[in-house]
Amino acid sequence: MTDIRHRLDEAPMGRLQIAAIILCILLNALDGFDVLAISFASPGIAAEWGIDRAALGLVLSMELIGMAIGSVLLGNLADRIGRRPTILGCLVVMAAGMAGATQAWDVVSLSLIRLLTGLGIGGMLACTNAMVAELSNARSRSLAVAIMAAGYPVGAILGGSVASHLLVAGDWRDIFLFGGGVTALFLPVSLWLLPESIGFLLQKRPKGALARINRLLARMGHAPADALPAPDPTATKPSFAALFAPGLARTTILLTLAYFCHIMTFYFILKWVPKIVVDMGFAPSAAGGVLVWANVGGLAGALLLGALSWRLPLRALVMLAMVASTVMVTLFGQGQTTLAGLSLIAACAGFFTNGAVVGLYALVAHSFPTAVRAGGTGIVIGIGRGGAALGPILAGFLFTLDFGLPAVALVMALGSLVGATLLAMLRHPIKIRL
Repeated sequence: MTDIRHRLDEAPMGRLQIAAIILCILLNALDGFDVLAISFASPGIAAEWGIDRAALGLVLSMELIGMAIGSVLLGNLADRIGRRPTILGCLVVMAAGMAGATQAWDVVSLSLIRLLTGLGIGGMLACTNAMVAELSNARSRSLAVAIMAAGYPVGAILGGSVASHLLVAGDWRDIFLFGGGVTALFLPVSLWLLPESIGFLLQKRPKGALARINRLLARMGHAPADALPAPDPTATKPSFAALFAPGLARTTILLTLAYFCHIMTFYFILKWVPKIVVDMGFAPSAAGGVLVWANVGGLAGALLLGALSWRLPLRALVMLAMVASTVMVTLFGQGQTTLAGLSLIAACAGFFTNGAVVGLYALVAHSFPTAVRAGGTGIVIGIGRGGAALGPILAGFLFTLDFGLPAVALVMALGSLVGATLLAMLRHPIKIRL
C-alpha cells in the first residue's frame, strides 16, 4: 500500500488527476452558488411573503442545517462505499432540491426543501475535499485543496452575476431554476470524468480492487501494480469512534470547534449582506452586487493563501487570516453610505474570512488518515456547520432586539477570533497522514 501511495505522492500529476481535480473545483463552485441562492433570493422572498428578519434568518439557515447533517452522515458513508458514488448521489439530491424550491408556497415548504438541498451540499463538500487530497501528489496537496475550496466563491461570483440579471428580468424563483439546471448538467460529466480514489480502494479493498487500481494507474500514466500490498493491521478503521480515539480526538475536537466559531462570522457576511444593503435603501440587484464583491474578495483570499501555503506554515496563515477577518467584519458594521464603500469593505471581509475557510479545509485534509478522511472532514464541516446555521439566526435575533448593525457585526466578528485561539492549541506540527 505504501509503495503505490509513495509513487503517486512523488510523481507529477497526470491528466486524469488534473482533470478530476478541476471537476471537483467546479463541483465546489456549484456548491457556492447553491448555498448562496437563498441569499440572492431573500429580499424577494421577504417582500412576497411578508416575513420579518427573525423568520428570514431561519429560512437562510435551513440548508446550512441540512449541510451539517449531510456532511457528517454522507462523509462517513463515503469512507464506506466510496467517494465517487457518494458525490453522484449528492448531485441528484442537489438538483432535485434546487428545482423543488421553485414550487415552494410558504416559509415552511421552502425551509424543508432547503434542508433537503443542504444534505447534498454537505455531503459534496466532505467528499470533494477528501477526493482532491487523495488525487494530489504530496507537493501539490495543500495548494490543490486550497484551489478546490476557492471554487466556492467562484460559484458565488458567477452565480451572483447571473442572479442579479435574473432578479431584474424575473423573480427569485428563476435563481433556483437556473441552479437546478446547471446542477443536473454536472451529472453526466461526473459519471464520465470522475474516478474513484486510489487511496480509498487501497484502504477498503472491494472486489476487483487490484484491477480497478491498475486501470486508474494506467490512465494516470503509471506502471501497474503486481499485487495489493499487505494490509496494515494498525491502520485506522473507518468509523466515527476512530475520530475520537487517542491520537485523533484532540485534532478532531479543536478543528471542529475552530471551524464552528469562524464559520459563524463567515456566514454572517454571506447571508445578511443582501438584506442589510436593501434595508439601506438600495435595490435588490445592487445588493446582489455587493455580495458578489464579498466573494471576489473571498476568491482572492483563497488563492493568495493557497499560494503562500507552499512557502509558509499553513496553520499560522489561517490564524492570521482569522484575526484579520475579526477586524474587517467589525469595520463592515460601522456603516457605509455608498455602494462603492459597502462593496470595498465587503470584499476585504470576504478576503480574510474565506481565506481562513480555505486554510481550514487544507488543515483538515492533512490531519486525517485516508480511512477516515471523508468522515473526519464530514465531522469538522458537519458539526462546524452548526456555526453556519447559528450565525444568521443569532444575527437575526440580535436585530429583533434592536441591536444596531455596529453591535451585531462586532458580536459576529468575535467568532473568528475564538477560532484563531483554538487553532493555537493544536499540536505542532500537524503530521500529514496518508
